[in-house]
Amino acid sequence: MKWVGILDVAGINRHAAGKETSPLILITGGNGFIGRFLISFLEKRGTAVRAVSRNPAPGCISVGDMTRQFDWTALLHDIDVVIHLAGRAHVLKEEADPAEAFRLVNVEATLALARQAAAVGVRRFVFVSSIKASGGHSVTRQPFLADDMPKPVDEYGRSKLEAERRLFQLGRETGMEITVVRPPLVYGPDVPANFALMLKWAGSGLPSVFGAVTNSRSMVYVENLCDLLARVAEHPQAAGQIFLVSDGIDLSTADLFSRLAKLQGKKPIHLPIPVPFLGAVLQLLGKSAYRERLLANLQVDIGKTCRLLQWLPPISSEDGMRATVESFRGPPEARN
Repeated sequence: MKWVGILDVAGINRHAAGKETSPLILITGGNGFIGRFLISFLEKRGTAVRAVSRNPAPGCISVGDMTRQFDWTALLHDIDVVIHLAGRAHVLKEEADPAEAFRLVNVEATLALARQAAAVGVRRFVFVSSIKASGGHSVTRQPFLADDMPKPVDEYGRSKLEAERRLFQLGRETGMEITVVRPPLVYGPDVPANFALMLKWAGSGLPSVFGAVTNSRSMVYVENLCDLLARVAEHPQAAGQIFLVSDGIDLSTADLFSRLAKLQGKKPIHLPIPVPFLGAVLQLLGKSAYRERLLANLQVDIGKTCRLLQWLPPISSEDGMRATVESFRGPPEARN
């Protein structure tokens, strides 16, 4: 696939389906982990896609920084639905004002795009938020519900929640349909960041320190998330709603480690380190965020999603993890 620049918009309006009558979806964050899978997923279904990314990438229109001053007019031409994946999940330590850094991208830039989308008649705006908008962790056996009172605990979650609320207000003012999806941890082939580290650890044969950890955490395989995003882009019941998503099964950190180890042909070994001690060590090491992610509960209830959208995760957690492990092992010829 060729590299596409900002001036190539007219030539790729319907590049996926090749049909003037097919719906056209604008995807932001097209070069991100989720974006790459979503583009491929939709194109395989015959959906016409126009993808944009901050940096040059195959099949994406490079737009640089998506600031509140960015003019989306040309890119929104003929667009039926926007799926907004682009956002800021981390700030650098040297950021003087982390809250403002999150707001500029996750709130102001999002609203700028949405206002321009509404102005040109885009039918629906799908905002991929985060479970962090619901809260930092769930209470044991009390998973987050889509319509719970949100209680975000960090600046990232607060910025996502503010964007959601302002988008719904914009929808009421303009008539553009707004849909919000709050994913938990997303994993899949070539997943970056912490899941990749856990996968490598589990495949090393070294013991885990999670033998005493009995938490429950929801996660979602990337293709399950893509399937849901395709559904909410079209389903009439998705308008004006917030949806949670997962694989439909929750795992403890120890269970996750065991699954990843077994899929790599390793016998999982767990050291039963008491959870309070493990949490204190992570705190002393300045890894309090890891304490939350590894030791706390974070469960979501997808009942509303399944009921309103007649949706179930099409791929099992086991199959999703197997595909993820296989991607890290490389092609068969590279494993010998």
